Amino acid sequence: MAFYDLSKPERDALVEKIKELIVKDLAKQRTQNIVSYFSDEDTYIRKTAYLATGKIFYVQPQLQYQIISTLNELLEFKDELIRQTVINAAGEIGKFHFDKIQRIMDVGLFDHHHRVRNAVIGSIKKMGEKNPVPVLAWAKPYLKHPNKEIRREICHGIELRGRTHPQDILPLLKVLEFDNTKRVSDTLVHVLGQIAYKNGCLKTVVAHLNTWKNKPLVEKALDEIVDVHNRYKKFAVLSQQEAINYIDVNYNPF
Repeated sequence: MAFYDLSKPERDALVEKIKELIVKDLAKQRTQNIVSYFSDEDTYIRKTAYLATGKIFYVQPQLQYQIISTLNELLEFKDELIRQTVINAAGEIGKFHFDKIQRIMDVGLFDHHHRVRNAVIGSIKKMGEKNPVPVLAWAKPYLKHPNKEIRREICHGIELRGRTHPQDILPLLKVLEFDNTKRVSDTLVHVLGQIAYKNGCLKTVVAHLNTWKNKPLVEKALDEIVDVHNRYKKFAVLSQQEAINYIDVNYNPF
């Protein structure tokens, strides 16, 4: 039975059971239950398992070494669901202890399966939001990586921090302004749109775009920003017309 086919009390009981069995595995230096939950076909069972692993890391410090060791071991498994869940569990830890899981992110970023690489993007988002200094420092060199997918994934991954602190990621994004790979430049334009519609963010983004040299790309980004203010009008601080008016007055390409 799928996780959300259960009643609320049954789900709560299952969450506690998964946590207890993961603790037992860690304490006995085994992986039987962890592997079972990390490889479950139900997304929400896997999510419960990686969230439980993150919680255990913080509330039972005596198990921290074993958790990191186990995650590194499972990262070598053939099942991509296990590796995906490892990355997500590491992302929970990296919110406050990025140094302990950096190696896992380095490996996951180059995984051959898109599920694992997407988990890295998601983890960068949640880690960068909570623990931006080491995460962005780690991400920065990858923006110049020869592999276009690595550049794209890192660009996408740092987006969430930019939604509240665009000034933190705009200098990193600028590294990609002349990237000639369409998938990368499309992601860059998307991210610029996503970080421009929250309170105070449009001003910061437009001011920074005034320093960029690739004017055709900037024009695409500004079009995306205007469009985002319509698509997300329920969440945007400014109306689409107010965004247009602000850009008209404050974007100075020359």
